[in-house]
Amino acid sequence: MGHGSAMSEFDDKYWSSKDGLKLHYRDYAGGKDGQPVILCMPGLTRNARDFEPLAEIVAGEWRVVCVDFRGRGGSEYAKDSATYNPMQYAEDVEQLLVEQEIAEVICIGTSLGGIVTSLLAARGVASIKAAVINDIGPVIDPEGVARIRDYVGHGRNYPTWMHAARALMEQQGALFPHFELNDWLRFAKRAMTVGSNGRIVLDYDMRIAEPFNQPEGDSGGADLWPAFKALSGRPVLLLRGAKSDLLSPETAAKMAQQIDGLREVEVPDVGHAPTLEEDVTQAALAEFLGAQK
Repeated sequence: MGHGSAMSEFDDKYWSSKDGLKLHYRDYAGGKDGQPVILCMPGLTRNARDFEPLAEIVAGEWRVVCVDFRGRGGSEYAKDSATYNPMQYAEDVEQLLVEQEIAEVICIGTSLGGIVTSLLAARGVASIKAAVINDIGPVIDPEGVARIRDYVGHGRNYPTWMHAARALMEQQGALFPHFELNDWLRFAKRAMTVGSNGRIVLDYDMRIAEPFNQPEGDSGGADLWPAFKALSGRPVLLLRGAKSDLLSPETAAKMAQQIDGLREVEVPDVGHAPTLEEDVTQAALAEFLGAQK
């Protein structure tokens, strides 16, 4: 049975990775035959729920598929933490597209999801018609990486949703200066879940931090320029939080030069990463998606 408001019913569905994990995605029905599917991929510690604001708006008009990478949300945790890496996520997603016979996609990738989008392009997944890259690029600011290392994999837990929301506000308040307490509460409910002991816990396998915390763990030491350049020739919308500590203005400008078809939109007063609920973001997405019909 679907969930959500009447506007945006979805089904919880599953696919299998090549190494036998049961992986979860949300499937919002919509679109017409021959229309691309919107494929949403979240950030490092996040999950399919982050795309609720977008799905609320576009579901029905489009079919929207929001994945949980292995180790997050409704997806199984990996047996080997070394498989928590972007190449593996790209392979897992490619498997989903094959299994579901999805012919064409518009990728919307936030942070890690944007890296996975570029890797899918580099793997020659021909079905990518267009892409939205949310606040990430081939060069990742060390300052942002240090901030993420500071919190990823620390299994904090909270007695109530309100405690969880306040903790997020303390950690990330500078990134979203306009958020009010109810925004933080919504944010918490997307990032966290009720654990087996009834406390509020982060909704991911703490071991995702292990490969990330290796030296060069953010990109596995790989040069990501060739992957991002593989998106060239398709329409690409690059969203950048004006206060982002992961995507610098310099990297964004270089991406616009090097990636044919890329347009950058800066989201004011937001750090890493825009939530896709901002007016500026929604206007840019509506225009971008409208052009892909």
